[in-house]
Amino acid sequence: MDFDLTLTSPAKLNLFLHINGRRADGYHELQTLFQLLDVGDRMHFRMRRDGLIRLTPEIPGVVMEQNLAYRAARLLQAHANTSLGVEIDLHKRLPMGGGLGGGSSNAATTLLALNQLWSLNLPNITLQKIGLQLGADVPVFVAGKSAFAEGVGEQLSPMNLQENYFLVIKPNCHVSTAEIFSHQRLTRDTPKIKIAPALEGLGSEELFKHTRNDCEDVATALYPEIREAINWLNQFGHGRLTGTGACCFCRFENKVQAQRALTEAQSKFEGFIARGVNFSPAIERLNEAG
Repeated sequence: MDFDLTLTSPAKLNLFLHINGRRADGYHELQTLFQLLDVGDRMHFRMRRDGLIRLTPEIPGVVMEQNLAYRAARLLQAHANTSLGVEIDLHKRLPMGGGLGGGSSNAATTLLALNQLWSLNLPNITLQKIGLQLGADVPVFVAGKSAFAEGVGEQLSPMNLQENYFLVIKPNCHVSTAEIFSHQRLTRDTPKIKIAPALEGLGSEELFKHTRNDCEDVATALYPEIREAINWLNQFGHGRLTGTGACCFCRFENKVQAQRALTEAQSKFEGFIARGVNFSPAIERLNEAG
């Protein structure tokens, strides 16, 4: 049995995000297209036999007990009623509060890793249900597949997307997801679409012409830095907010074009290039290990 495991905890983009309504419990009904990326945080897991769960290094401003990776380990430990523990080394590469799903991905990667290290053999759907307790974006990372999502984001239909290159830039601001979703100006009545029409022209500019991010109007009104970033990206195609932000992105035909845009962006914004992928690198690594 292996007692150590190193995985990449991937980022995601919301290629579009439509908000269809608000439920009685306060959550929003939405439809979105999750595109996984080939970049992410690095996570190293080492099994412990004393039941302790430790997460290093400390992240400024985040209490360890509130970190989603730590909470995921605790939830799984309780679910499995196991006396095993783990040491987690989390090397953050993704910007926090950027709409790239970093915390949710960390939680999902922790569930996947510990399911193997602790020899729990829980089915993926069970891990998704556990992950949903931590956040609506966690299940897609547990499933490990780019997907069309509905409900609060947990009803997943896996998709094979074109593996485009994206330039992702991070404006100099930190967006409050709660502030965006509670804002009175947020669009909450976008008509639902069927999967087939939603994906017509997938991977091309047609997708971006016929979809949007309903959070974008509120985010750009509250944070001028986001409006500046999207306007800057529009010179290359369709600049768009991911999630509630603050990160924005634009699709490119190839890596060379994306690199040229990144070079221009670096005088104004922090950013990176990523390739869209259909399968999570964590899932692929676990399949190889298994």
